[in-house]
Amino acid sequence: MPLWIVLTVAAAFLQNLRSTLQKQLTGQMSAIGATYVRFAYGLPVAALYLWGLAVFGDAAMPAPNGAFLAYATIGGVAQIWGTVLLVALFAYRNFAVGTTYSKTETIQTALFGIVVLGDHLSLGAFAAILISLAGVVAISIAQSHLTLATFWRSLGERPTLMGIGSGACYGIAAVCYRAASLSLEEPDFLLAAAYTLVTVLLIQTVAMTAWLGLRHPGELTASLRTWRVSSLVGLAGALASMGWFTAMTIQNAAYVRALGQIELVFTFISSRFLFREKTNALELTGIALVIGGILLLIFAR
Repeated sequence: MPLWIVLTVAAAFLQNLRSTLQKQLTGQMSAIGATYVRFAYGLPVAALYLWGLAVFGDAAMPAPNGAFLAYATIGGVAQIWGTVLLVALFAYRNFAVGTTYSKTETIQTALFGIVVLGDHLSLGAFAAILISLAGVVAISIAQSHLTLATFWRSLGERPTLMGIGSGACYGIAAVCYRAASLSLEEPDFLLAAAYTLVTVLLIQTVAMTAWLGLRHPGELTASLRTWRVSSLVGLAGALASMGWFTAMTIQNAAYVRALGQIELVFTFISSRFLFREKTNALELTGIALVIGGILLLIFAR
């Protein structure tokens, strides 16, 4: 099995674990604060990983260039804004519509990859992305108790535009991370991916620390007070990011993000068999479409 598939599945599992840990911070800090700890507490873990690769691999650190710094900065800031838009949606009564439209991230990643890197998709891969996207939308509609009529009528409304904008930011971030890693022209893809990850986390941590210090200083205090859970969030997040960044260094970012939707399958399994939550026919249809899309992506890319 190709390495990028193994790394992506592992990253999706760890991301699901990180999200579960972040829920334990509810009530102790805002969603923005919970987002901050994944960067701040993940940075030391990623830095230690990079150091280990360099020391035990007897390799010199990559030499950053202008293109690398530009892509890393744009990607890091885009990911922050994607999160901000997603969190801001919850202030709207019909936030479910916006969050559903944010799931268009995969198809937007494919489009940005074509424009920025010339990463063209095969017909089979494009069909696989559309099928899995349909599954994700079906799951979101089922869980949010939306109707298809409401979903389509909402086009042009602010929450919809914010959701699409959030998906676009995440798509831009994914493509920029791949572009940054490739711009290093480092033969060791593990070292290139790790160096890119540490740089991005450093940019995100510095930017969010400054912003929270000016606007929400209480969140910084809360991030220190909850260091036990926050450190676990950072660890799981950093491990997941190692998988994402490495996979996107060696494979088209759209393929990686599409396969990464297997996270929804992990979420479904945990909610159904661990928490005994009921599922309806539309959710089951969505899971089947996601799995079908992923299988088609693996065998027809």
